[in-house]
Amino acid sequence: MSQPPRQLRYSITFPPSPPPPPFHYQFYTPYLAYDGINQMAPCYYKGKGTAPLSCLGEKSESFIGVNYGVVADNLPAPEATANLLKSTSIEKVRLYGSDPEIIKALRNSGIGIVIGAANADIPKLASDPDFAGQWVGSNVLAYYPDSNIIVVTVGNEVMSYGDHYLISQLLPAMQNVQNALNAALVGGKIKVSTVHAMKVLGQSEPPSSGAFSSADMMKGLLEFLKSTDSPFMINPYPYFAYQSDPRPDTLAFCLFQPNAGRVDSGSGIKYMNMFDAQVDAVRSALNLVGFKDVEIVVAETGWPYRGDPNEVGTSIENAKAYNGNLINHLRSMVGTPLMPGKSVDTYIFALFDEDLKPGPISERSFGMFKPDLSATYDAGLSKNVQAPTAAPIAPVTPSPTIPSTHDTPATPVTPVTPSPKHSGNPGTAISCRPPHSQLIILVSSHAS
Repeated sequence: MSQPPRQLRYSITFPPSPPPPPFHYQFYTPYLAYDGINQMAPCYYKGKGTAPLSCLGEKSESFIGVNYGVVADNLPAPEATANLLKSTSIEKVRLYGSDPEIIKALRNSGIGIVIGAANADIPKLASDPDFAGQWVGSNVLAYYPDSNIIVVTVGNEVMSYGDHYLISQLLPAMQNVQNALNAALVGGKIKVSTVHAMKVLGQSEPPSSGAFSSADMMKGLLEFLKSTDSPFMINPYPYFAYQSDPRPDTLAFCLFQPNAGRVDSGSGIKYMNMFDAQVDAVRSALNLVGFKDVEIVVAETGWPYRGDPNEVGTSIENAKAYNGNLINHLRSMVGTPLMPGKSVDTYIFALFDEDLKPGPISERSFGMFKPDLSATYDAGLSKNVQAPTAAPIAPVTPSPTIPSTHDTPATPVTPVTPSPKHSGNPGTAISCRPPHSQLIILVSSHAS
């Protein structure tokens, strides 16, 4: 007569090296790995196999881009700028137009290029498919694929200008550009989108309440983005949030520096920086109208290093802190609370100052590099040197999948000094393995 099954209890301890064999196990261990820059931050290791879901210091940093504006009379030659970009970890460039000299200078560089159709071109792109075909032929096909054009943006912040006619022409223009790309058999490789200001949100605080100011007007655009697998492109600026609330704790929250955090009253999630809060407000708005699968791209974000006397927070130190800590945050691959485990493609504003732009001094003071190609400040973009450690790194925003206490401030992670042999490469992690982890495996067995 057979006996009932009994359970055999095995305790297996995996050392840090070599990594665990690919048993069918499931556990979730947050642990720290040095990212080669200046911080320790969590990797999350879950499920079957041996690879973490997210880990610091991946060599590919395709999520880091830069805006390359040309409203200036003192910019370096495009070839020199291309060489500068190749010396950094910047892998994508956004142009506001389609300057042929810049596009040609980036040939065979591997750098992804976003080109733009001007707002003034939208009515004709919308009404004349032949014009759209000519535009694509002259601005895309003449250079692609040697120049790695990845996105065409049709217009910039059109939905926020209040020009109802232009708004009505935006979607037809995007459709005609897409049709022209499809006709050239590159429609699946080059995406078509448009760029929005944060003003398209009628509600953004708290992030879980994010909603579009005119959902009906956005619906057609979002249907287009979903059908073409194109991104929703947005310009979040914590700098402007600080301008409207210039308190010390707001500055720390905006600069990714240690702070008490802010709890979303709707979701209970504690946010540790304004960037995540703004991006998640956009995520909530998209989810609310049924577009959970449309990805977000941050088309612009940055911090000016100088400004008019009434522009609080404009300084070299703050610009360096914001952009440097933003880059570290992106490299951590922690993501945002609503989009954990990956980094949103982010284009930092800007590569150079644009000295001919009108408006306050800050509008001409976002450049991370000077016309002589030297750095305005070191944001940690060089491939060859270790990034600076001047600005404290904020505690990592908790993922909704990890329990967290929302009524007490999170304790900042203490930076750990790396060993000398690992201090030279900002793009390489020392370890992507969890520490000693004990698994308890229960095996059912029948006695003979």
